[in-house]
Amino acid sequence: MADEATRKAVSEIPLLKTNSGPRDKELWVQRLREEYLALIKYVENNKAADNDWFRLESNKEGTRWFGKCWYIHELLKYEFDMEFDVRPFELTYCTFKGRIPVTYPATAPEVAIPELDGKTAKMYRGGKICLTDHFKPLWARNVPKFGLAHLMALGLGPWLAVEIPDLIAKGIIQHKEQQNS
Repeated sequence: MADEATRKAVSEIPLLKTNSGPRDKELWVQRLREEYLALIKYVENNKAADNDWFRLESNKEGTRWFGKCWYIHELLKYEFDMEFDVRPFELTYCTFKGRIPVTYPATAPEVAIPELDGKTAKMYRGGKICLTDHFKPLWARNVPKFGLAHLMALGLGPWLAVEIPDLIAKGIIQHKEQQNS
């Protein structure tokens, strides 16, 4: 069950209307516009609440997304590269960068944090975070209204809040300043 702060934050993210993926070129432009507007609103709300925790950008087509996310623990900032794609599944065995099936937005993107690959059981090969039990059913119930801002707010954000302190406590990850000393 989400806490009140999460409910409030998510309720302020605009819901999307266009049910289209990258293969539908004309409607994808409209969906992408809605995605950007929702992300901008979510980031603005986070900054106003002093809860800025990620930077995200995409390629020109809006099919490859990448950026940084961070978690503050005991006044230390832990920063990670992240990536995900919203483009057709590639049938090669050497790509593990969060590609999703062509059914987006019916299927949620998979967020990858490559530098944490293999460091927690709640992660798949290639650094993809596990969202199967909690987030994906929620996404499925809210298609096409949920978008990338919702993925960040209800998927990656809670995952970081649970996993990063645990990884720090176990000594699996260290702050960059501690690694250099």
